[in-house]
Amino acid sequence: MAEIVALAFEHSLSGFGIQYDAPRLSWKATCSNKGIRDWIQTAYEIALKAPECHQEDEGHIYRVDSPESTWVPWPGPPLRSRERKLIRVRAHGTWTETTGDHGTEAEKHAGFTAWSTWSGVECALLSQQDWTAVPMVHPAIGGDQTLRPVVFRKTFELPADFGTVDHARLYVTALGMYRVYLNGERVGDEELAPGWTSYHHRMAYRVHDVSAGIAARNVLGVEVAEGWYAGRLGFNGGRRCLYGDQIGALVQLEIVGGARKDHLLQVVSDSSWKCNFSPLVRSEIYDGELYDMREKLGDWHGDPDYQEMTTAAAAWTPVVTLALPEASLVVPRAPAVRVTQHVTARRLFTTPFGRLILDFGQNLVGKLHVRELALSADAEVRFTHAEVLDNGELGSRPLRQAKCTDVIVSSGEILRDWSPKFTFHGFRFVQVDGWDPRSSSVSWQENITALVLHTDFAPTGDFECSNDAINQLHRNARWSMRGNFVSIPTDCPQRDERLGWTGDIQVFSPSATFLYNCEGMLADWMEDVAAEQHGDGGVPPLVVPNVLQHVWPPMPQAVWDDVVIILPWNLYQASGDVEILRRQYPGMKAWLDQGVRRGDDGLWDPDHWQLGDWLDPQAPSDEPGDGRTSGALVADAYLVRVTRTLAQISRLLGQEADHIHYQQESDRHLQAFHAKYVTPSGLVTGDSQTAYALVIVFGLIDSESQRTTISRQLSRLVRMAKFRVATGFAGTPIILEALSDSNNLSLAYRMVLEDKCPSWLYPIMQGATTIWERWDSLLPDGSINPGEMTSFNHYALGSVVQWLHETVGGLVPREPGWKIVSVSPQPGGPLTYAVVSHDCPYGRWFCRWKLGPSQDDDGTKVLTVELDVPLNATAIVRLGSETGEHKVGSGHYRFQVPFVPQPYPPEAIAPFITNPGQGL
Repeated sequence: MAEIVALAFEHSLSGFGIQYDAPRLSWKATCSNKGIRDWIQTAYEIALKAPECHQEDEGHIYRVDSPESTWVPWPGPPLRSRERKLIRVRAHGTWTETTGDHGTEAEKHAGFTAWSTWSGVECALLSQQDWTAVPMVHPAIGGDQTLRPVVFRKTFELPADFGTVDHARLYVTALGMYRVYLNGERVGDEELAPGWTSYHHRMAYRVHDVSAGIAARNVLGVEVAEGWYAGRLGFNGGRRCLYGDQIGALVQLEIVGGARKDHLLQVVSDSSWKCNFSPLVRSEIYDGELYDMREKLGDWHGDPDYQEMTTAAAAWTPVVTLALPEASLVVPRAPAVRVTQHVTARRLFTTPFGRLILDFGQNLVGKLHVRELALSADAEVRFTHAEVLDNGELGSRPLRQAKCTDVIVSSGEILRDWSPKFTFHGFRFVQVDGWDPRSSSVSWQENITALVLHTDFAPTGDFECSNDAINQLHRNARWSMRGNFVSIPTDCPQRDERLGWTGDIQVFSPSATFLYNCEGMLADWMEDVAAEQHGDGGVPPLVVPNVLQHVWPPMPQAVWDDVVIILPWNLYQASGDVEILRRQYPGMKAWLDQGVRRGDDGLWDPDHWQLGDWLDPQAPSDEPGDGRTSGALVADAYLVRVTRTLAQISRLLGQEADHIHYQQESDRHLQAFHAKYVTPSGLVTGDSQTAYALVIVFGLIDSESQRTTISRQLSRLVRMAKFRVATGFAGTPIILEALSDSNNLSLAYRMVLEDKCPSWLYPIMQGATTIWERWDSLLPDGSINPGEMTSFNHYALGSVVQWLHETVGGLVPREPGWKIVSVSPQPGGPLTYAVVSHDCPYGRWFCRWKLGPSQDDDGTKVLTVELDVPLNATAIVRLGSETGEHKVGSGHYRFQVPFVPQPYPPEAIAPFITNPGQGL
């Protein structure tokens, strides 16, 4: 019997504190009986009731005949702010069940699943008018210097006749980064809250259930640092106070009680609160945090009887209140940033210059945690973070102007359980000055750990194969994604940048959705893209939130600005949620209709400078845009692609006139592209790998004769490059796909297995544990690349994950949301097995293949494939040399087919090869 699990409300599994009055529902059907196949939902029933209803009350039941189990419309009346409902689901389906001794007899069945367990949904504050709180700030005003963190406190009592507390909700955000406390206990486990949004347009807040924490007498406390709101942002010194020059909080606590739940007590941020400076002297994203133990404030956030006038008396002052911000107050669709892992240091060593350095063995993003620290009064310990070593010392040069140093000034007391509150670092190595961790009463391995921080999304996909280096490459991409998905998708997590570059996530997004359930986070970020794009002539910023407007005015760029069309489309493909397309549709049209700078032929103005195939390995280190492939060609290829995609989106959204217009535009652009760049025989201007890859993957080929020439030319260029990477930002994410799609699969395998620079495996050979910004961020002699941009944690080149999952693993979604999936693994090179899985809106897809010897002596092998198809989904299977496809429904399958591998290894085109790679 199938059962219903994972009932979700929009992007939330909990359903608590969501900002939708009619949240769409999704669920999964599962079954542990492997004899059940071809389960298809035909109808569903949804039961809805108020939480105060009797346990036996079945609620109001809505029945719908439909196979849909994702993004199902809300069945009842719209919800109001704060309203709570209980909901459960059951589905009617049909299936077959195999019986008999060998499972060969199939019986058809139909029926309902059992009801799911009751799940709760609760609305947040749906309107600005629901807020009675106003922002409170410390009187200090920022400027060129950092704003010191501040604390706010408020005491309150429950009225004598209030009765028993039924429930209490805390709605909170900040002008800065915050932590909130109720009666001395930290509320929630979010880090770097409320996250980074385009604060002028959207301010995120969180909702907390604090029912269990309310007492007769209470104290509510908030600590706030400048964070992204007022801290320094941007390179070359950056700028401060981009969103405001005072930091503070917006707090609204609502307590409901009484026998009839008719008592309401609101405690809100207003002029009655007091504020003070925090013992944190400074806390900055780039530079780190300084905690002065000598300035402790006592139990300011836990003791209602705390005497404000006896400790730092002159510093406790009334707050200043501000008007409610004009920006929309929104609950994020994405999970919060949290600590997701603890990493123990591998070694503690002394450098040639006598410095103590901790090596955690993994380049990660987060912060330190120290269990116990004992120093004499006024002593100072400094923790300086970096990703690599430079001649045995801490390699800080790639950090540019970011100090990445946390400091503790001791009061002479033992400090326990210290960790920075409002900063994060990208690091593997930490230099410790002023303290020997071996001097503590506990071992240094137990005393100091690294806390990994990132947006707390669920993993969705995994991959493994018979090659350890490829497995490490996949792990590196996963680590880089985690480290650069800290509230927003950033380029890097360590230097004085950490910005939401649009080009990086545009090229990486297919891989991102394979690895993690990041659709909610990226849909949120796209709201900021749309908000920042508005008013700039349809041109999106290159970074979002746009903190570089003082450096770069609107500068239209293909690849980067095409994120407004490509990213929503990729999120739709991964999730099946058409709403992301609907919400972003105006920005898509504005970009193509107003933003693109066009020439006379309708393509890009050829005199408009483009970032193009950024970071082509052949480009000079100080001119990373000067690669082999014309920036105009890259831009025009992308223009054909995004115009064609917008035509598809227009049809999906029922905008038929727009569909016809953009389809005609796409056809005209394709003709102009061919006239400008492609010869009748199939040669492409510039004769570069990126040029041919764009033509193949974007479907810009006119005829089979052109396809043959293009395939041959790409093969020649790859072999002439000795299988080393010769592509930049535009070409690298698609070069392996282009080879696979042009009957050059063995070249794709040989290329991904190359280990000499530039290649995917060169960093692995150098000990990399994340994806690098440059192929040679670390040179073969172990020294750091002298270029200005030398990050050791940049996910963009990890876009190879898509090819590993789709081509090597064999799972390719054929219908948005993974309801129908093509299963066609393509073994190649020396690989003998691969395993790929993906948790999608319908359940878990799983494919494992292995190659074994054949009994025949003709060079063929046996390909064995095991496949799990989730309920209510369908697989289209094509294996080995089969030319046809066959369809299978849900269930567990095992296939065996003969397989003829392509000849391997292919040969390079070179009179001789020095320093050959090991991709054999």
